[in-house]
Amino acid sequence: MKLADIATLIRSKNAGPFFLTFDIMFTDKEHYRLVKASRSLNAHMFAALYACPVQTVRFFECDNAFAFKFSIPRPLPQGELGDGDLHGGQQFSPLMNVEITLPEGESILQRC
Repeated sequence: MKLADIATLIRSKNAGPFFLTFDIMFTDKEHYRLVKASRSLNAHMFAALYACPVQTVRFFECDNAFAFKFSIPRPLPQGELGDGDLHGGQQFSPLMNVEITLPEGESILQRC
């Protein structure tokens, strides 16, 4: 199942002129818990997806908000010649196709 099928919000935005931040949010604890238990979202996956060194990825699991957050350095500083996304708002799209592998015996349909 793809992340876009179960997340309520997947977005990216600037975190200052040198960093991008990504938020993945869920409306309920069960969907969040299943994705967290799958371990499909992690710093290594994000580094591979965005072609950046894993040591530059900041990854947070926000249990109280049913959300995951990733932050990375921008490939180019905001507004530099060649920066095609001044506000960082279009960088989320690769996350939509991330495959979520549920733990054996779990089904998202059972939880909805």
